[in-house]
Amino acid sequence: MTLLANRRESTGAIESEGKHGPSWARHSVFFQLASYGFSLTRDELSASYAIIRHNIRTYRSAGVIEVVKGKQLAESTLQKLEACQDSSDHHEGWRYFLERTEQKPGIDPAEATQRRQQELEVRESKAMRETKDSVFPPQT
Repeated sequence: MTLLANRRESTGAIESEGKHGPSWARHSVFFQLASYGFSLTRDELSASYAIIRHNIRTYRSAGVIEVVKGKQLAESTLQKLEACQDSSDHHEGWRYFLERTEQKPGIDPAEATQRRQQELEVRESKAMRETKDSVFPPQT
C-alpha cells in the first residue's frame, strides 16, 4: 500500500483528481503539520484558542490577549509574543499560555476576558457543589 493510500485510509479523505492534483493536496489544511512535526486533528485546526497573559510570581492574570482560530496559529502567535517580550517584563514573572475556548476568533480582548472570568466562576461553583455533595451526600 502506498503512502498516499495509507494517508487517505487513516484520515478518511476522499480523493478526487483535478487539474492541480488530488483534492487532498489542494485541501492540505487538514494535513498541516505543527511546528514539532505532529499532525493536527481537524478539531485542533478549527478550534479557537485564547492567549492569556498571567504572572507566575503573583498569580495575577492580565486577561485574554487575543483569541485565534487553530492551534498552529495560536502557538505561533504565542511564540511571537514571547519573542517580543521585554526581558524585564519576563523577569517580573509575566508569561503567556494557550487555553481552548468556545469564543470566536477576533473577539475584543476585554470582552473575551470578561466571558472567560464568568465561565471560570461557573466551573468553580459547579466543582464546589459537586465536592460538597460527595463529602456530605444529600439526606434521603
